Amino acid sequence: MENQASVLRIREMGELEAPLLEHGTHRVIIDDIVGMVPELSCLRGKGRINAHWIPHFRRNSGKSYNDAEHGTFWKGNLLYELAGNFCCAPNFGPGHVIDGVTMPPHGWTANRKWHFEGNGIDGESGAAWALSSMESPDQGMPLAFKKLDMILPDHPVHYTGLEIKNRGNADIEICAGWHNTLGAPLLQQGCRISGAAKRWAVSPAGGEFDTTSRLALGREFDSLTEAPLSAGGTADLSLVPAPLGCTDFVCGAIDEGEATGWSALVNPFLKLAYVCFFTGPAAAAEDDIILRFNDLWMQYGGRPFTPWAPYEGGSDLSYCLGTENSAAAFACGLEYSRRVKRLMGAPATFTIPAGQSRTLRYGSLFALYEGDLLDGGIRSVEADGNRLLCGGAGDYYSFPADGSFGALKRIQGKNPV
Repeated sequence: MENQASVLRIREMGELEAPLLEHGTHRVIIDDIVGMVPELSCLRGKGRINAHWIPHFRRNSGKSYNDAEHGTFWKGNLLYELAGNFCCAPNFGPGHVIDGVTMPPHGWTANRKWHFEGNGIDGESGAAWALSSMESPDQGMPLAFKKLDMILPDHPVHYTGLEIKNRGNADIEICAGWHNTLGAPLLQQGCRISGAAKRWAVSPAGGEFDTTSRLALGREFDSLTEAPLSAGGTADLSLVPAPLGCTDFVCGAIDEGEATGWSALVNPFLKLAYVCFFTGPAAAAEDDIILRFNDLWMQYGGRPFTPWAPYEGGSDLSYCLGTENSAAAFACGLEYSRRVKRLMGAPATFTIPAGQSRTLRYGSLFALYEGDLLDGGIRSVEADGNRLLCGGAGDYYSFPADGSFGALKRIQGKNPV
């Protein structure tokens, strides 16, 4: 096989242990600590470009988070460890107490250490994979998690399968999400953002964006190109601006008829596309966790407080974009999502029956493209065998990708929770 995949264990920045999955053009690193993916990179010329955002404030001391020592500046473990892409469950949003359980921001999967169980090369597909697991720290919500990270030869994709099992005797209603966060050099002014959603809403008042947003809080709108501004008029959110001194969040509902859910960023200057894809509502099987929403976290410099700024009232030095996807109402948390039940017609939670498990399968594609077909952004995404068809200006651009997650399902089936 020309582009063989490999896997090894490394110790990366901050003395963090991680599996590294790689083939001839692509590399992905997944930290054991909170499952952060600081690197999804591809070759470009003689160098390598990393799509994922590495915060200037990310810990590099080799020390674990200690609230007494680090809390004043970082304000929590998640921000201390933050980088790139990570999965969120059973919460998507701020920390709170629910069912008597103290739930951290974005859930246990984004705050606790994953137990590394092993890695290998699949003899049938040539995939390189790494397996990790986690147990709920509170039996008030007895969930178990098992995560398989994988790359396939010749595919510019990081595949992940997250299986969640309910070990209890009662059904559990939860949220989940994937928090892909992109930074420079991929992210720059003039990039194009798109998603599967056709109906959008700005985050409601009463949350973390009240003092940072330029958008009209709580308002719905039909297109990313015409988002309502709080001062009147509209903004084109599909076009990435230079830093604005604002931080905004919008949520878009994915239609029931979509077989593939997706969100994307295109950099027409570097000819790079970043596409998140996952099983859509129309293709759902009984064991699938279906992400119902595109979420855009536009961190364009609106947080003049630590750790985003070097001191309280200082300059926000962070410029990044979250092309997130979730089964949750905005990023308002599990309690809020349970309370509202549905958002823009789509369910804001899902249920794992007692004694059963459900699985979220997700792909993060990062690849060079040729020509100008995708320069104006991606308009549609369809899975077609081992190709992902991305609609552009009048035609489709094809990337190697397994939109049905066949190899991922087969390998995961050998390693259930």
